[in-house]
Amino acid sequence: MKVAIITGASSGIGESTAQTLLKNNFTVYAAARRVDRMAGLAAAGAKLLSLDVTEEASMLAAVHQVLNESGRIDVLINNAGYGSYGAVEDVPLDEARRQMEVNVFGLARMIQLVLPTMRSQKSGTIVNISSIAGKVSMPLSAWYHATKFAVEGLSDCLRMELKPFGIRVVLIEPGAIATEFADLATEGMEKTSGHTAYAEQTKRLLRLFRTFKTAASPQVVADAILKAVRSKHPKTRYVMGGGARPILALRKLLPDKAFDKVMQMVLDRM
Repeated sequence: MKVAIITGASSGIGESTAQTLLKNNFTVYAAARRVDRMAGLAAAGAKLLSLDVTEEASMLAAVHQVLNESGRIDVLINNAGYGSYGAVEDVPLDEARRQMEVNVFGLARMIQLVLPTMRSQKSGTIVNISSIAGKVSMPLSAWYHATKFAVEGLSDCLRMELKPFGIRVVLIEPGAIATEFADLATEGMEKTSGHTAYAEQTKRLLRLFRTFKTAASPQVVADAILKAVRSKHPKTRYVMGGGARPILALRKLLPDKAFDKVMQMVLDRM
């Protein structure tokens, strides 16, 4: 049985992916800060890890536990992350640093910790959960987008570095997915910029988030991840979820300023 570590497994994409891999005969280590929220995964057969990707000792302990119990690591799914929203002028740099710490540096450190084992096995798959936010931009979300652009570039470099060792690197690029992510993001946006010079933009973007009707189930992401980790030759990128393909196609076709105008037109209608 292949051994998989999934970070951020207590809800949403992480939880759905853990359930899907369990049903397909993986040994799943479900990792999250809130272990108490993973009772359902434990009942389904997952092994639980207490993990905070901003704490070195926590990450070391989690990887050591997996190796001590299972002796190998075949799959790392870097799903832990959150969205920090608000105008660049308004977001405190301490919050910006935390956003980078969770979404980029925690992801990178987990990769560093599993690579010696994967190299010795001459096999392994690293799945980094990115977003279409790593390809397109919108106002009041600069720090979140910056982390996903970083994950895209990091993954592309890593893929070339690890190919000689038989280790694959896959990017998952969801569009709108029905998780608690949007609720947390809009709450933070309203608190940060809802009463500043960016209040009108905040209102429009909040209305856009709250009226978006094409959010897909987290299961579509879990299915894509399963396909990637079972494939002998996975694609470098998997795109899925509400609006993802048309938005990326539009971004590819339009010059920067034209795409900016399209985004502004959408917000002006809110």
